[in-house]
Amino acid sequence: MHFEAPPADRLQQEVTRFLDWANTDHSDPLVLKAGLAHLWFVTLYPFDDGNGRIARAVGDLLLSRADGSPQRFYSVSAQIQRERKAYYDILERTQKGSLDVTGWLSWFLDALLRAVQSAQHTLDAVLAKARFWQRWGATPLNERQTKLLNRLLDGFEGKLTSSKWAAIAKCSADTALRDINELVARGVLRKSGAGGRSTSYEMAD
Repeated sequence: MHFEAPPADRLQQEVTRFLDWANTDHSDPLVLKAGLAHLWFVTLYPFDDGNGRIARAVGDLLLSRADGSPQRFYSVSAQIQRERKAYYDILERTQKGSLDVTGWLSWFLDALLRAVQSAQHTLDAVLAKARFWQRWGATPLNERQTKLLNRLLDGFEGKLTSSKWAAIAKCSADTALRDINELVARGVLRKSGAGGRSTSYEMAD
């Protein structure tokens, strides 16, 4: 059995009740209200398409009211998109179950926490990158060095070796090693791990 939305002859009344509650009822904490509004709207399913997107937007609107600020650096909507399978699973269980929405709210609040943590991680990375270039921006660097340093700052997967440098920068192995040694000498990079063919490099700071 798939979820069935309320019948069409009840839709106008139910949507009116929802909008009245969303805009005038202040008995629920706004963070919980955001989760309830998302669930309520997507359960009403008033449109042929786009109900999920609108429900996420409604939830984000109420979270914005909860923050009391015009600026937000996190998005539960984006987090739900990243966790679509888990989202649809909990949504299906809630809509097919009783009127107890505890499980849904628990999942929603956990997703909110993950969204905030993800935004914090992104913000930390952006600030770290800005501080790095504030410190080293006046240092003469060639185009290859700038490109690879930005790759490191953006989260380089694995270990940076001279061979990877050469492949990414599209230069010879000798040129790659020369680029790296210049940065090591200036204190921008340092060696990490074992020597020889296993030598890799990382940010000094």
